[in-house]
Amino acid sequence: MARPGHARNRPSLEEDEDEEGEDPVDAMISRTGCAAQHRELQECMAARQDWRHCQPQVRAFGECMARQRRTEEP
Repeated sequence: MARPGHARNRPSLEEDEDEEGEDPVDAMISRTGCAAQHRELQECMAARQDWRHCQPQVRAFGECMARQRRTEEP
């Protein structure tokens, strides 16, 4: 016999993610101001499947993050 609650409807993974909120890494990157560069890098990686083919995007994201770190230093 099935345990109580065993057959209850479970939300899909997408609904679980929506309920949990934004990914902490995405939130951190958004705060840096480098979200556009990060998104371009992710899109290149998804399309090319090899970071070596995405060097312009890697450099742009790295430079953006370096600028952000320099502005945070006292």
